[in-house]
Amino acid sequence: MRKTKPPRRTAPPSLPRLAAASLAGTAIEFYDFFIYGTAAALVLGPLFFPTFSPLAGTLAAFATFGVGFVARPLGSVLFGHIGDRHGRRPVLIVSLLLTGVATVAVGCVPTYGSIGAAAPLLLLVLRFLQGLGLGGEWGGAVLLTAEHAPPERRGLWASFPQVGPAIGFLLANGVMLALSATLTDAQFAAWGWRVPFWAAGLLVVAGLALRSSLAESPDFLRLREHARVPLAEVVRGHWRLVLLTAGALAVGYAVFYAVTTWSLSYGVERLGVSRTVMLACVMAAVLVKGALTPVVAVLGDRYGRRPLCLLGCAASALWMFPMVALLSTGEPLLMFTGFLVAMLAFITMFAVIGAYLPELYEPRVRCTGAAVGYNLGGVLGGALTPIVATAAAQGDGKPWGVAAYLSGIALLSLGCFALLPETRPVVRPEPAAATG
Repeated sequence: MRKTKPPRRTAPPSLPRLAAASLAGTAIEFYDFFIYGTAAALVLGPLFFPTFSPLAGTLAAFATFGVGFVARPLGSVLFGHIGDRHGRRPVLIVSLLLTGVATVAVGCVPTYGSIGAAAPLLLLVLRFLQGLGLGGEWGGAVLLTAEHAPPERRGLWASFPQVGPAIGFLLANGVMLALSATLTDAQFAAWGWRVPFWAAGLLVVAGLALRSSLAESPDFLRLREHARVPLAEVVRGHWRLVLLTAGALAVGYAVFYAVTTWSLSYGVERLGVSRTVMLACVMAAVLVKGALTPVVAVLGDRYGRRPLCLLGCAASALWMFPMVALLSTGEPLLMFTGFLVAMLAFITMFAVIGAYLPELYEPRVRCTGAAVGYNLGGVLGGALTPIVATAAAQGDGKPWGVAAYLSGIALLSLGCFALLPETRPVVRPEPAAATG
């Protein structure tokens, strides 16, 4: 393996500052990613696929949404290579910039009525670039935090980047909620939906300012040799682990996007619930989920990563049918209850993933291995869920097919987690000083 010149060493940052910078950047990147999902559920179908039926238009909009998930593993390969060869810190800068530029550009794309078929094609390209950037974001942000943290508190500190998706979702949907509540349907369709995409530019500038002075990971700096082709080493030596982690994480993505994307579309289009009410119910559940993430991560430091993941999978499998039943009532309080319990099951798993995945891989290929496994889980659970759920929800009755699909994914993930080892470091107490 070719030796590479180590990055410039800088004074290690305080963990709170590092966690705050990682959280802020992750929140911004997921804001960029989520704003597209919300727009796909609410408005992109008729604007970019007007020749389709309402159902087909929604499916087509969700298909462009899914392209971002397909791009994420490719982004994890690209940025994982950079992270394992040149350091975790450069990944944070480049991935944030790429996702932000693509997001602002989405807000500038003319609709089908203006440029015809070129409009959805441009959406596909920009969504692909969004996914490419986000595929690198998670690995860089989580690894930089986890590799600075002390072993006995790694779960806690690595959970702060995991709060970022909740904040990004709340920011994205808060803007959408405000616009939806203050604009007419015509104004929202004409220009209102574009405003959140344009706002991403300001957020990216703030994120770059926060991340520009972060120190490199100590684990990376300690490496004497770096993998020449990290992906080749991961495929050769860790392919089984990558497949297991992807299958294990699929349920988290499926549950999250069933709640935050599919249910939003189903509630508005099929149940006749207003956009404002649906967004408020979903946002309230995600807010609780984000607030509890560090709390659950502390439990992971005390009791282990794997037991919490198994518990979260089992809870997801059991709750999907009650969640669908509560959603089908169209009653805000009942829908919120269904979403909340689903988010609690989700966070029982994903609060500890920031520590769990890096601990499963050796440092020399950690950025590639952990990120590829994480983002392949997104393809399995996130890309297909809105599409499959929308198709399975057809008919006059309750969408039990959606519940069966989600429960099946939960059982698949349960089996994968059962085959993974526990990784929580065992911190032995210092021996007592002898007295005489």
